[in-house]
Amino acid sequence: MSLRLVLSWLAWMWVAPLHAQVDAHILLQDSPLAGFQYHAGKALWTRMRVGDALTLIREPDNPYDPMAVRVEWQGRKIGYVPRRENDDVARLLDRGRILSARIVRLSEVRDPWSRVRFEILLPLQPD
Repeated sequence: MSLRLVLSWLAWMWVAPLHAQVDAHILLQDSPLAGFQYHAGKALWTRMRVGDALTLIREPDNPYDPMAVRVEWQGRKIGYVPRRENDDVARLLDRGRILSARIVRLSEVRDPWSRVRFEILLPLQPD
């Protein structure tokens, strides 16, 4: 290895960042999608994929559940975070926290509660 190549490598190592940018998050929950059979999910089923991003939208004026959190796929409502699991998610969204969600399992079964599982993630903020 030539001296010039070694010196170039050392210079690059000196100015290169010492750590890579890492996206870190906390897994808040893994849930079945509630209400899949009543919303657009059935029509969108063939286009949905594991890993697809989902959007969580707080619905404080929902007449059935004041802690409701709507789940959307590409701007279309496909269901809700289950009522028995939505308190913490709703409170975090109410406080302005950014949450992400994604599909983790798609199962072609009769039970609508078993068709879609998704996870909700809390991104960690760098110091």
